[in-house]
Amino acid sequence: MKFLSGTPMIFEPFLTKASTRLTIFASIFLAALTFVMVTAPARAATIIRDPDIEYSLAQLAKPILAAAGLGSNVRVLVIDDNKLNAFVVDNRHIFLHSGLILKTDNAAMLQAVIAHEAAHIANGHITRRMQNFGSARTAASLGSVLAAVAGAAAGNPELGVGLALGVNSSAQRNFLAHTRAEEASADKSALRYMKAARVNTQGTIDVLELFEGQELLNTSRQDPYVRSHPLTRDRIRAAKAGAQALVQDGDEDATAQYWFGRAKGKLSAFERPPKWTKRTLKTSPSKDVRLMREAIMYHRQSQKSKAIAALDQAIAMRPRDPFLYELKGQILIESRDQQGALRAYKRAADLAPNNSLCLGGYGRALLSLKRYKEARAVLEKARSIDFRDSRVLRDLGAAYAALGNRGMAAVATAERYALQGRMKDAGIHAKRAVGLLPQGSAGWRRADDILLAAKRAARKK
Repeated sequence: MKFLSGTPMIFEPFLTKASTRLTIFASIFLAALTFVMVTAPARAATIIRDPDIEYSLAQLAKPILAAAGLGSNVRVLVIDDNKLNAFVVDNRHIFLHSGLILKTDNAAMLQAVIAHEAAHIANGHITRRMQNFGSARTAASLGSVLAAVAGAAAGNPELGVGLALGVNSSAQRNFLAHTRAEEASADKSALRYMKAARVNTQGTIDVLELFEGQELLNTSRQDPYVRSHPLTRDRIRAAKAGAQALVQDGDEDATAQYWFGRAKGKLSAFERPPKWTKRTLKTSPSKDVRLMREAIMYHRQSQKSKAIAALDQAIAMRPRDPFLYELKGQILIESRDQQGALRAYKRAADLAPNNSLCLGGYGRALLSLKRYKEARAVLEKARSIDFRDSRVLRDLGAAYAALGNRGMAAVATAERYALQGRMKDAGIHAKRAVGLLPQGSAGWRRADDILLAAKRAARKK
């Protein structure tokens, strides 16, 4: 998570807050719906990319996904939106709104939401909806989107990247909306997954109570979850009865509660005012999380020394925790201590060599010190692991440009624009790359894929 501090580390058109920089990027690709809508494009959703939060959510989701037979194939990502909502749009990703995470009180509540969305995937609801969604033209449009994503992936077979969704389009809301039959099916499956994972199903009851009575409100006042997941009194009664029958006795899972508290604690420390964080430090699940939140609080108040002192105490408690070093790197680089940031990011990358976000931070620190060849190598590795980070693509383009490789700089820029759904701009840079790179080379093929997708998108307008 990063502050929106106005530094050149942020792609300016996607800044959404004046005071915080939660590494928020419009890095989910615009869905096929964007291409087939005849009205103006809806506002693209933005996601929060933070290695600590994503890891914490993965720990919460792991037993649920295993029970659903989905294993590690599904990732949980966070949408920057204070409304209460969660959704799936493909078979690879579950999206949780930041507002929903902050509203839940315990791990079981969040795991209940994850279980429900996982059930939509496991029960084939998404696949069926994609098949039934529309005409061949719609399917062709979706193919254009996925072709661009495939090009960005440079051969990565994972085409199920999260699709960016606007929040103002009735067509997109219809795409997200589940039928009542699907909801009942997902409710039952989710309870089975929770039981198998030994997660207290009281969490399901608590979540439903957040939304009970929402259907009586005008649709403009309802939370999006209610509009996309129709709630009826009968459904609520049935789900509550099923959950109550499976409620397990005993204490909460301490490990799950730790990761829940860590994800929510870090998110809230960046999203909410420092004064609020200070008042709630005592609610942290452990001392290291309290110190991490305290460090973020001080950093947002431009008190670097206090921030680093608090974070160093947390690191002393968890010396092999890569995400604490990643946060330290962020604080230092945003405080213009590039050398200190480089050391912290390198330690994070050493401890988590396959975490693209930690590698991205390390590459960024190298770039800030004009160590362009090293930065390029690290950033290419980060991109090869996860191409969905616009910031990595921007930094990679800058590294190639500094090294005089205009062709590969254009490829990285084209990929970044394609990932953001800006297909016209993507096409301009892809065309430039195709003209500069040897025909048939890996970079040329990536650019050519995006150029073809941009042409298809232009024809749909």
